[in-house]
Amino acid sequence: MNNQNPLGELHPPKKRGRRLLVWLGRIVAGLVILALIGAVFESVSEASDRRAYPPPGQLVDVGGYRLHIYCTGTGSPTVVIEAGLGDWSTAWGFVQTEVAKTTRVCNYDRAGTGWSEPGPLPRDASQFVIELHTLLQKANLPGPFLLVGHSLGGLPVRVFTGENPAEVAGVVLIDSMFPGQGNSSPTDANSQATNPTHAFTPLPVLARFGIVRVVAKLLGVSDGSAAEQASYGLSVTPKHMQALADELQGIPDSLSQANAVKSFGDTPLIVLSRGLDQDSDWQAGQAELLQLSTNSQQLFAEKSGHNIELDQPEAAVEAIVKMVEIIRKRQVRINSVIIPK
Repeated sequence: MNNQNPLGELHPPKKRGRRLLVWLGRIVAGLVILALIGAVFESVSEASDRRAYPPPGQLVDVGGYRLHIYCTGTGSPTVVIEAGLGDWSTAWGFVQTEVAKTTRVCNYDRAGTGWSEPGPLPRDASQFVIELHTLLQKANLPGPFLLVGHSLGGLPVRVFTGENPAEVAGVVLIDSMFPGQGNSSPTDANSQATNPTHAFTPLPVLARFGIVRVVAKLLGVSDGSAAEQASYGLSVTPKHMQALADELQGIPDSLSQANAVKSFGDTPLIVLSRGLDQDSDWQAGQAELLQLSTNSQQLFAEKSGHNIELDQPEAAVEAIVKMVEIIRKRQVRINSVIIPK
């Protein structure tokens, strides 16, 4: 007699299915646990960094969120530095220290970068100008100002000057972005108008679970001086990754807004361009920036790539101090004019 169960052949697939579900459940549970551990690690690391690296300047409320601004030195005009994409005040430490020997200089962090709190969308030049103008007023900083804009920072400087000409005594554009630049612009991410924003979209999520922090540490990004370690701690946070993605998203509008400003009149302008890794389009764009003012000149950082503030900071200092001297001489001439009664 054959006692074999003709349905027995169905049991193994069911058992395999149950085992698969069990393993999938274990994998999901493991991933959830790892995610929780990563989120706690990131939260603890951020709290530790806040204690270790407090903001050197002041946090000023500009409408429900606070921006960080750090001013040193004395004298007029007040220099205001607008950093490039993904950058903030720490990268300009050497430049600020040297310029402060000549006049007052202020470094600030755009919303979501450095020590500043996140701000509203869109993150484009017009929004940056609104925030900077409010920040300068709330911080009781008197103008007129010498505006310094690097890379992406050159776009809000251009818009600010166009909208508030009486408040701007002079402008220094440091390897600035320019309207009309295309894919053949420099290879540096700071200076490309058509960066694939989607490539940065996952970064804020990954940063929330400490993955960006760990990868950066494995790559040695956290090594170096205290300032470099502070920069590392501020650059791997979800807040900064989101600000980077949002600013990238806003570049096309920022370029369009800057393009609407065709002239600074006779406001003094220095265009400081890098000497390395140029191409014909970038050279033409830098030369075109000179047309913004009837009182302009171009300087070159011969030994520098795009990030002049890091590669050849003394060239940035020289350009800024030169503009300070131009503004002061111009002011003396204006004050010496005798108006007939």
